[in-house]
Amino acid sequence: MKPAREHSIETNLVQLGVGVDERTGAISPPIHLSATYRHPGVGESTGYDYTRSINPTREVLEKGLAELEGGARGLAFASGMAALTTLFLHFSQGDHIVVSEDLYGGTYRVLDQIFANFGMTVTYVDTTNSAAVAAAVKETTKALLVETPGNPLLGIADLAALGQLCSERNLLFAVDNTFLSPVLQRPFEFGADVVIYSATKYLGGHNDLCAGVLVARDEELGERLYFLQNSTGAVLPAFDCWLLLRSLKTLTLRIDRHCQNALVIALWLEQHPKVTDIYYPGLEQHPGHELSRKQASGFGGMLSFRVESDELARSILKRLQLISFAESLGGVESLMTLPAVQTHGDIPEAERQRLGICESLLRLSVGTESVEDIIADLEQALA
Repeated sequence: MKPAREHSIETNLVQLGVGVDERTGAISPPIHLSATYRHPGVGESTGYDYTRSINPTREVLEKGLAELEGGARGLAFASGMAALTTLFLHFSQGDHIVVSEDLYGGTYRVLDQIFANFGMTVTYVDTTNSAAVAAAVKETTKALLVETPGNPLLGIADLAALGQLCSERNLLFAVDNTFLSPVLQRPFEFGADVVIYSATKYLGGHNDLCAGVLVARDEELGERLYFLQNSTGAVLPAFDCWLLLRSLKTLTLRIDRHCQNALVIALWLEQHPKVTDIYYPGLEQHPGHELSRKQASGFGGMLSFRVESDELARSILKRLQLISFAESLGGVESLMTLPAVQTHGDIPEAERQRLGICESLLRLSVGTESVEDIIADLEQALA
């Protein structure tokens, strides 16, 4: 008998949850809103005891996420920051971790203002420079956390080189893959131990859901992270799990359109006289372009650009009509934000300036609308 054909990620995404309800044959998995479950007898369980520990709807989602990523254990959280916080709880007082300097401001905030109080130390490094990462590692270093592409400057880290470094130095290798999703980038193939998502973004994809995901490559780490999740309780509710399952079914279709639109818009912005800098890995002059081509199957839907002045940036945000001036990213609707004031506002000003996150820098999450309509809105806002 021939072995079952291994399906593509596109097929696996569409088939998430299909067939799990054997009693009714429902194509869409049911939403289990129960907080607790009846036991058959003392010392006996149906496998479900309390919904913080396990919920049938969340179980379908988490198993699906692990399979999509090629990992051993998937965990769904109430937000991306809840997922990251749980990962950081894996470490102890005196532990040191190396982190991308081009990262979401909320990650900086939770490390700098919360975990620093518990004796955890952090070194922020340009992770597009593998030698600089190696130089930052010391005896107490336990992990490397990389966000690639970076946020908001879209730097590209060499995942293979960093994976090898982590293997040699016995470091936990964590990759925040929010900007690309498993459709475009597969961190486990480069030695990652855990992959992180703000599932609010591309995985959810409709700006109507707040969620986070951790996927562990091996069972032992997965069990440890599950223990932390269950103990602290930042789990994703059943209805939101169902929403995320539904959204994942169209992830490939959405990502394809995001990528197509973003490249066209990046090329258009590149020619605009009021745009002084453009950050998008899909452009050939981007310093991470060739590396991105090697380790990902697409360039994503995120780009940033700098305009002539802070005043012009604020004027653009005020004049937008189709594109929404709003935080977050990765939804079907196009969003623009001013990172220095919003998403990265908690990073000290001197550090923002050093990184180039000034008030003339705009970040655009390119949606799935008609690309001609998005460009028309940008054109009138820049006029």
